[in-house]
Amino acid sequence: MTTTIAPLAKKDASLFVRIFYRLVRRRLGRVPAPMQVTAHNKRVLTAYGLFEAAMTGGTVLAPRHQALANLRTAMLVGCRFCVDIGSAHATSAGLSRAELEALVAPEACELFDAVDKDVLLLVASMTATPAAIEPALVQRLEAAFGKKALVELVAVIAWENYRARFNHAFGATEEGFSESMCMIPNAIHA
Repeated sequence: MTTTIAPLAKKDASLFVRIFYRLVRRRLGRVPAPMQVTAHNKRVLTAYGLFEAAMTGGTVLAPRHQALANLRTAMLVGCRFCVDIGSAHATSAGLSRAELEALVAPEACELFDAVDKDVLLLVASMTATPAAIEPALVQRLEAAFGKKALVELVAVIAWENYRARFNHAFGATEEGFSESMCMIPNAIHA
């Protein structure tokens, strides 16, 4: 667990942060370094925790599409920590190893159906700088998912961009959540 600033140790944490750590440990088995770095600012940690809770509880988006969006966003941004934990979550959501590996270059992959490919296109469009989202893509996804799930999908992609860029700023790397290889496209990773 390495970061450019020291994670907030449990012994130095307030009661609120220790409770937060306990909840995260119960869910993930440990408290990842990015969350311990975030804990240096209680307001940011609170916002982070609330958004994480909202994005994991009572979702309307299928776990498969949420996992595809999370992991591909992490790959495009090049966040080694997010790819590590995202691979573990994607596996739990039912994605096969072949699908995980295909996410490195998903455009021509036959493992993904038309809706999957539209999800991945939205990821690429939203993650690009500047973002360039075609209205026809949004319309296709609305037809496939409905408004409520489409809003959730966009939030998932935006949130993963936040997490990945935050983790880059503090040098967070993989922590062994997944046994998968680190799947960051070379063009982005180099």
